[in-house]
Amino acid sequence: MRKLPGHGACFVCGAENPRSIGLTWFETEGEIFAAFTFDEGQQGPPGHLHGGASAAVLDEAMGAAVWTAGLRVVAVNLEINYKQPVPLGQRVTIHARIQERHERKVLTTSELRLADGSVAVTGRGIYVPAPHLVGAEKVRFEH
Repeated sequence: MRKLPGHGACFVCGAENPRSIGLTWFETEGEIFAAFTFDEGQQGPPGHLHGGASAAVLDEAMGAAVWTAGLRVVAVNLEINYKQPVPLGQRVTIHARIQERHERKVLTTSELRLADGSVAVTGRGIYVPAPHLVGAEKVRFEH
């Protein structure tokens, strides 16, 4: 297991951003994960996590899974499925991984689990090379 470096001003994990959600990511065997307790700063419905905050966290986790594989990409499609509300003040875990690699895109999956292990939110993403945004290095997708 290794801790991933911070992203500066990132909205989800940037130590240099005073409004960052504040997650710390870890990687092991191609999977990205974090454990976190959301608070009122991420509230949507009273006492529960805002859907946009969970979407941002899953997007960042899936993007990190692709970036740690050495690919410089951006999301072009995200699908977020809300299965149950996420209470504030409860430790949750976030996991993401690459599901498939194709010549011109990478497919990812993610999930946010509650303390009891039940799945609260799932995500799927499609990521494509974006050298004009993130640099031309390492944009090959073939194994």
